[in-house]
Amino acid sequence: MALNEQTMSAPSEIEPLDQASSESRQHFFPGWTMLGIASVAQYMSAPGQSYSVAAFKDPMRIGLGLTETDYSLAYGFATLVSACLLPGIGRLVDRFGARIMLPLISAGLTLSCLFMSFTENLGQLYFAFSCVRSLGQGALTLVSVWLVGEWFERRRGMATAIAGMGGAISVMTVPLINNWLIAHYGWQIAWQILALAVGASLILPGLILIRDRPELLGLQPDGFDANSSTDEERSNRGGPELISVEDSWTVRQVLQDLTFWKLLSVPATAALVGTGLIFHQVLLLGSHGLSSTWALGMLTVQAGFATLMTFPAGWATDRFETRYILCAAMGFLAAATTLVITMPATWLVFAYAIFMGAQGSIFRSAGTVVWINYYGRVHQGAVRGMAWSVMILASALGPLPLALSIDHFGSYNPALWLFLALPVFSAIAVMTAQGPRPAPK
Repeated sequence: MALNEQTMSAPSEIEPLDQASSESRQHFFPGWTMLGIASVAQYMSAPGQSYSVAAFKDPMRIGLGLTETDYSLAYGFATLVSACLLPGIGRLVDRFGARIMLPLISAGLTLSCLFMSFTENLGQLYFAFSCVRSLGQGALTLVSVWLVGEWFERRRGMATAIAGMGGAISVMTVPLINNWLIAHYGWQIAWQILALAVGASLILPGLILIRDRPELLGLQPDGFDANSSTDEERSNRGGPELISVEDSWTVRQVLQDLTFWKLLSVPATAALVGTGLIFHQVLLLGSHGLSSTWALGMLTVQAGFATLMTFPAGWATDRFETRYILCAAMGFLAAATTLVITMPATWLVFAYAIFMGAQGSIFRSAGTVVWINYYGRVHQGAVRGMAWSVMILASALGPLPLALSIDHFGSYNPALWLFLALPVFSAIAVMTAQGPRPAPK
């Protein structure tokens, strides 16, 4: 905590800046540079993301002589490791900042990709998967969001949406790039090229360009000058109520707050239900007469609409209470589940894809910033790490209820009714949660 206090008080220690620095500060807000790095980091988290790893599944499995079960268990184990490590990684980011942690994480992910290219047996695959999942999907994404949260406050929702576009573009391009690299050079060389891309785009830029907090440059979040912007001016910028640095919560206080668990029910439900529906989408929609081609095509519609709605969702996050927006996301998810159960007309599959895309775009903005909005900046990495850990575990469990339902009851409906009840329950929980408030003294 002493280090946090020292960091937050740093502006007063470096306040005497030269005139040229002050003038450049007025013309360009360094937060936009941090936002660009965060967007690149989310794009380059691809080596640890499912959509990127999927391209390597068959070539690596065949090359290593593994069964489908062996490969899937290794990937599932790595996912659990990533979830367990996230709270600790969040604490490290809070303590040392993105300027140190982002280059370190990027270097680790670079080495992990290199190690993946030399994997020769199942034991090495377990270790390599654990590294790329923990550092790519977990740590690199977390530190990029942490950086955005430090530099933006009243525009945090829109800034988070912009950074999230890096991840959205990654989903659309990296699988195609991976397939091309594997087809032309083999999976080993493809992993080595990914390692080079991560290292070149993040290690040196992170060391040279990143500054952890705007206060270190005599600024406030969103680019307000710490010397000329009064507290009253900053408080009258509109939007949802936010927690100041001085009122930030500790991790222990957060865990004892009922509101935290109510808020957490929303992303946990979205991860569990959303993953389950997508994982079984071909058979779920096929039960209503849709071909596998159409069912898979709805994934493209869903992703496209989610990307289209990213900026409107960010705009709404900056102007309305976060819990109301999360409640709306649960409404979209409940509507999508209802359509999967009933589907009175096949053309409504487009409505299903739109509802799923809408709730996904909301979680790129509101679902990301809710923790720092409610509990402040000082421990945002640790708090978000705990929440994301639960989300990852929930997503890992998502396909299971539907699989058990079809195996034991011969129908998906029992699990689907459970999936419908969960977002309704979460919507009620988040609506009854308290708004942001200072930490208890």
